[in-house]
Amino acid sequence: MESKKNEAMVSNPEMQNTAIVDTLYKALAHGDTSTVVNLLTTDLEWWFHGPPRCHHMMRMLTGESSHSEFRFEPRSIEVVGDCVIAEGWEGAQVYWVHVWTLKDGLITQFREYFNTWLTVRDVKPPRWEIGHDNHTLWQSQPRDLARRSLPGLLLAI
Repeated sequence: MESKKNEAMVSNPEMQNTAIVDTLYKALAHGDTSTVVNLLTTDLEWWFHGPPRCHHMMRMLTGESSHSEFRFEPRSIEVVGDCVIAEGWEGAQVYWVHVWTLKDGLITQFREYFNTWLTVRDVKPPRWEIGHDNHTLWQSQPRDLARRSLPGLLLAI
């Protein structure tokens, strides 16, 4: 049974990418740096939006802080193309979105949004399909922060 599950993951890149990002969060939570290193390219591209003091994930990835200083527990993980989007929040003060780009089973790019609403849109030319005028692929949905005002960003892919 496990073999069929592994075959399905290999044949489905979206499932494989989701599993890689899920493995990354679990490894970070347990301080398993060797697993983390094996999931990232050596020249990881990083981009951040939010308060400067909130570079929590990048500090964890570089070893500047430990896994116990800030806990990332994704409440949702979704695949959009070759990106995996993880979203999490704790109460009314902390909201984060991570966008991981993967290529050939490795994470090549990381975008960290802290206390920022994010909308991911498809910018390819429309195919002129009837009723297909909304190109939003993903949008922030932090239930605990629905009434809070946060800056918003549009990520075009």
